[in-house]
Amino acid sequence: MVKIILLMLGILFISCPSSPYKEQAGRALFVSVIQDPPVLASHEAIIRLIDFAKQARIKTLFVQIYHSGQAWFPSEVVDDSHYKKSRLAVSQDPLALLIRQAHAQGLEVHAWLNLLSLGNNTSASFLKRYGPDVLSRNLKPKNRIEDFKIDHQYFLDPSDERVRNDLAKIIAEVLRAYPDLDGLQFDYIRYCDVNPHYGYTSTNIANFKKVYGLKAIDDSSLLWKNWKRSQVTGLLMKLVKEARAIKPGIKISTTGCMPYARAYDEAFQDWASWLSSGLVDFVTVMDYSIDVKQFERWFLALKEKVQDPSKLKIAVGAYKTVHTPEIFEKEFSSCENRGQACVVFHYGSLLQSPEMQVFLKKR
Repeated sequence: MVKIILLMLGILFISCPSSPYKEQAGRALFVSVIQDPPVLASHEAIIRLIDFAKQARIKTLFVQIYHSGQAWFPSEVVDDSHYKKSRLAVSQDPLALLIRQAHAQGLEVHAWLNLLSLGNNTSASFLKRYGPDVLSRNLKPKNRIEDFKIDHQYFLDPSDERVRNDLAKIIAEVLRAYPDLDGLQFDYIRYCDVNPHYGYTSTNIANFKKVYGLKAIDDSSLLWKNWKRSQVTGLLMKLVKEARAIKPGIKISTTGCMPYARAYDEAFQDWASWLSSGLVDFVTVMDYSIDVKQFERWFLALKEKVQDPSKLKIAVGAYKTVHTPEIFEKEFSSCENRGQACVVFHYGSLLQSPEMQVFLKKR
């Protein structure tokens, strides 16, 4: 049975056609919907973003349009009230405007979606539709919704078919609403990596036991850990297949936890295999550290995990160095000096730090 499942996963990899895209080194910038002021709520803010990106030689904008189960695009699957308010404020679709303005300046726009995190949103459509059964859980008693919180947020379980199907519908909505999008970046496509003893939804347990013919689960077993990794990868396969069916050439990427041991052993996120198999076009690894030496150690260790470094973007955590811009400058310089594509997380942090803005424009 295990061999059959592995064979099916292999077929799924093959059945998801990859784009001919090959990444080149270049700067990128995360643009969050929760920053102040929010970019998608103002025509002027959109123009300022594009102007800054051009001056700072940014090549790609990762624009957040799905966060905490809420949409900044027209949706029938999840709550799109933020989109409606933003559209009213801008007098047109804000993301469509941003894409046009960016393309006019030679910039790419990738939709950035936080997939499995619901934040603190207990009113999320997923919970209204299915209840807490779709939330990832450990074996501790769950007497109230707050008991499901992990790292101060609620996580959807990647193994749940209802979650997979609705996320695939969301991807379809985005691509059909914005056919000129250059790419999709899938964030929070992983298990919860704080005390990683999760995945104990009733359906996930039943499926695991059925496949392996077991009556109990050993949380420390390799079988269980590999199973959880396969659930995350299975979700990604479904989303990639949906996206490529609508727009075959769309660039698809994910964020990747750092260091790699955290991604693989705690978040059950095997992003290195996603790259080597061609499932995704590139991975943006989150090298967020305020210790420059640690930043470089994590960065240099990546060479052991990937064959083609051009398929990696290195994200530098500006949000952690707003008050210590000299650390941001050292880390960003270290990244670029090695010829790597470097990403700033995020634009809102740059707005709080004139020093970091000047650095990016002058470097």
